Amino acid sequence: MRLISINVLTTGMVIGRTIWNEAGHPLLQKNVVVSDSIIERLKQLGIQYLYIEDEISNGIEIEETVSHAKRMKAVKQITESFDKVKGLNSYSASIILDQQSKVIGNLVDDLLNSVTKNEDLLTILTDTLIYDEYIYQHSFQVTLYSLAIAKELGYTYGDLKTIGMGALLHDVGKMAIPTEILLKPSKLTDEEYETMKKHARFGFDILRNLHTVSLLVAHCAFQHHERLDGSGYPRGLVNDEIHPYAKIIAVADVFDAVTSNRVYRKKMLPHQGIKIIDSANGTLFDSRVVEALKRCIVHYPNGTIVLLSDGRRGVVAKQNSENSALPHVRIFEENNKLLKSTYLISLAVETNVFIEKVETDYIVNIE
Repeated sequence: MRLISINVLTTGMVIGRTIWNEAGHPLLQKNVVVSDSIIERLKQLGIQYLYIEDEISNGIEIEETVSHAKRMKAVKQITESFDKVKGLNSYSASIILDQQSKVIGNLVDDLLNSVTKNEDLLTILTDTLIYDEYIYQHSFQVTLYSLAIAKELGYTYGDLKTIGMGALLHDVGKMAIPTEILLKPSKLTDEEYETMKKHARFGFDILRNLHTVSLLVAHCAFQHHERLDGSGYPRGLVNDEIHPYAKIIAVADVFDAVTSNRVYRKKMLPHQGIKIIDSANGTLFDSRVVEALKRCIVHYPNGTIVLLSDGRRGVVAKQNSENSALPHVRIFEENNKLLKSTYLISLAVETNVFIEKVETDYIVNIE
């Protein structure tokens, strides 16, 4: 199975991984043979990348940290909890969330269990999901990224639980934002953006009055858009004024935002998202958090075609748990010629070679 751009999807290719809608129903099943109508439909849905099966990637599989069934259950619970407070004032929303706190806590426990028991790098496949309301999937994904980062940083189980709660509820204040702004399919105006920015304070006002949740959870919502240099909002906090938990969620929040499908912006691949975060390492984002992200997240998912610095091409076949930026690559081309027999290399061993480019638009001409 390998990852390709929709731009090079052609009739006759075989779908490698099922694409699901927000309700958890399959829109396009694995092993379906692609037709012109399927290509047109996927483009209408805004799909940028998808997985196909072919000869050079035969046997390469991808396992998500959290199963599809568990993801759908979690997102359904998040949706139900958030929808209950939509449009309410902070006092009423606090009462409702207090009633939902056990459900939310159990959900965080479940996700925490998945992350802590899994010794592999964190893998989340947003390419296989179609969703209308981004906030619910985003809350789920930010929780997983935050827990993985916090685990990498060595936080205790109790800390992880609080961080997980803060991450899952970090955007609950958006339920107080007018729907026409929250779901606007194009770029916000300056005035609309100022309204959107209020979600951090709205979230704090809702969460700080909960009797069943730590006040730190409220501060996670309040501070997840603050930045080390003071350029964030809503209070322009700097450095140590920002709580360490909020620094973790800030990185997870931005990483998921840039690597997820949005109507008005093309998603980045994981290595591109990591590069964006790393460019603000120590200026906007806490260095320890950024380095932890780089260690625990898959940079190049299995099935990604890469061009190496020595001109060879290959497909990422296996991850390297010791260095997430240096996976194992199945070489299938040398000197622009396909090999009769592929072979596997480790970029951690071949230290004189590096990944020069990811090639999702590469067309394999197998004669």
